[in-house]
Amino acid sequence: MSDLSKALAAAGVALQTEAAALNSFAQTFATNLKPALELIIECKGSVVVTGLGKSGLVGAKMAATLSSTGTPAFFLHAADALHGDSGSLNAADVLIAISNSGETAEVIAITRMAKSWGNKVIAMTKDVTSTLAKTADATISIACEREADPLNLAPTTSTTLTIAAGDALASALMAHRGFTSEKFGQFHPGGALGQATNK
Repeated sequence: MSDLSKALAAAGVALQTEAAALNSFAQTFATNLKPALELIIECKGSVVVTGLGKSGLVGAKMAATLSSTGTPAFFLHAADALHGDSGSLNAADVLIAISNSGETAEVIAITRMAKSWGNKVIAMTKDVTSTLAKTADATISIACEREADPLNLAPTTSTTLTIAAGDALASALMAHRGFTSEKFGQFHPGGALGQATNK
């Protein structure tokens, strides 16, 4: 097998691995997402998403999707939160804390801080017995059989599931709140999306 063929084979396995994980996630989405969805629906403030590393990067995307589809949200970097940025967290906010292992020290620290202030916390982790899950009020499982990369080490399948869970929550909230294309257009006055909805 040529080097390119080997590389393409690995790419195919990665796609198949992530597709299978998404299909499995879809089979349990109702029980997996419902407790978290209820907390967000009851939230009188903003949804604050926190994480570190790759979890932080996908968390920022999640917050952006929520805020652009009718749910006020922003991303709070877990490390920065421990150095003053936690002042942006208000008592009425719900915190979504993302950690694949559920043991990321900075994420657990901001979660405990938020809980002590009376905030509701949603954990997103592969380990529902982890410290993060035990601290949270609701947990979304992003467990998967393996990561998609050849070494089974890089955050790949797990981050795909995290993004999918965020998209599913945003879609559910849009439907629950009757979020319209007109409202979407108001949030996107520039670019192709705004032009398409404001015709």
